[in-house]
Order: sequence, then structure tokens, then C-alpha cells
Amino acid sequence: MATEIEIKFRIESLPALIRALKQAGFKQVTRSTHEMNSLYDLPGQKLRRRGEMLRLRKYGEKWLLTHKAKSQAGRHKVRVELETGVEDGEQMDAILRTLGFEPTFRYEKYRAEWTDGMGHVVLDETPIGTFGEIEGSPRWIDRTAHILGIDHRDYITETYAPMFFKWKRRTHSAATEMTFRAVGKKSRTV
Repeated sequence: MATEIEIKFRIESLPALIRALKQAGFKQVTRSTHEMNSLYDLPGQKLRRRGEMLRLRKYGEKWLLTHKAKSQAGRHKVRVELETGVEDGEQMDAILRTLGFEPTFRYEKYRAEWTDGMGHVVLDETPIGTFGEIEGSPRWIDRTAHILGIDHRDYITETYAPMFFKWKRRTHSAATEMTFRAVGKKSRTV
């Protein structure tokens, strides 16, 4: 099983971060690409209560189904992740619903991916702000964060759903999902 190790961070200046990535030898793997995510759960939110997640993602024209186990507490978010490509996302949605799963939360973003060959840095423009993720080994994450000027005190280990609900409470937004339309924000690509 694959283990995902990552942190998120808020991006204050996207141009400055892109310059830092280039100076550190990172290469852009994918241009900013639209991504729509739907989280699924069983009645009673059984997966969420166990700290697990089941997600159907459309990234450009590619569909992925992902299960993430409960994360381990610490400086980095660490959890087992199982993921597979899906040929037809609408059929996968129908299968999940037939099995008793229901969509519980939707979120979208524009994601650009960068790598230095040892790990990944992604830049996400979301309706609630621009964030980065650094994914790789713990030592590589910390070294990359330092190179990019990110202090370990600025690490975010939450997923986008709890981040959205904190933003919603802080802003008193009536949005029920983290989509550009629901939040009322126009997107721009990173």
C-alpha cells in the first residue's frame, strides 16, 4: 500500500513561489488544470467518523478514485492512500450510489504540479485561497519547505473539507461546497 506524506501551506505570493521553485531546480509537470472532487460517505458519515475519505476526482479529462485511511498525527500528514484510474467517472458515481455511498462534499481547484525528481510541489488555486502542497519523504518535505521559505509552523495538515468549514465560519459564508460558483469567486489559473 502507498503511504502519502505531505503538508499544505498558504501561498502569499504565487509569482515569488514560482521563482523559488525554478531557482531550486523544480520543473513544471502539468500546467494549471481544473480539478473537481466529490467526497462520498455512507449513511451516518461512517468513513468521516473513522477519519477516512473516499474521493472521486476529475483532473482535466482523467478520473481517479481514491481511498485515504486515517492520518497519523504529527508535523506531516501521513496516511495510507489507495488510488486507481477510472474510465467513466459518471458510471463510478452511479456504482458508488448503488452501493449506498452518497456525495457529501464537493470542492474544486486549479492545480499545477512541479517536481525535482524526488517529490512533488503542487500549487492549488481554490475558492478560499491559494495553497501549496509538498509531498515526499519527511526529510525532503522539510528541506523543500525551507528552500521555498516556508516555516514548519506554517504547515497545514488538514484536508480541504475542514479548511473550507473553518473559512466558512470565519467569513460567515452561506456556501455549502467549496466551488467557485458556490463561493462566488471567479477563478484564475496558476
